[in-house]
Amino acid sequence: MKTIEQAIHQKEFSNSFVKAEVNILYTASWISAVRSRALRPLDLTVQQFNVLRILRGVYPGSVSLRYVAERMIDQTSNASRLVDKLLQKGLVVRKECSQDRRQVEIGITADGLQRVAEASEVMSGSFSIPFSATDEELLLLSDILDKIRNH
Repeated sequence: MKTIEQAIHQKEFSNSFVKAEVNILYTASWISAVRSRALRPLDLTVQQFNVLRILRGVYPGSVSLRYVAERMIDQTSNASRLVDKLLQKGLVVRKECSQDRRQVEIGITADGLQRVAEASEVMSGSFSIPFSATDEELLLLSDILDKIRNH
């Protein structure tokens, strides 16, 4: 097991906050790379997978682009561009909103449901080996990350 110091060839950090921050950023980048490699054969990006999961969660309904954007993990992603790419792949549809004709809603297609199911299976398998932490440790980590983010 490599420590963060070994991974980035750093002898020491100025304090524990800096060490934790660098470790979080490094680990997030590592997780992102693992996820990207796992999704590549399915012709999906991590952000596209996130959009499909959001839409699967409201299926058989449809939602506004704003709804999707507010729930995305990567808040810097361009939700409109991602939906356009998924439209081209036939994984989502755009529908005119029945209450407001100016608003467009997005829904997932049957192909989209199939692709997100395949991707979910691949994603769960891609982390079965690297995550050697116990459920208790993972819950503690999640609680600590929530605490940091909500400070």
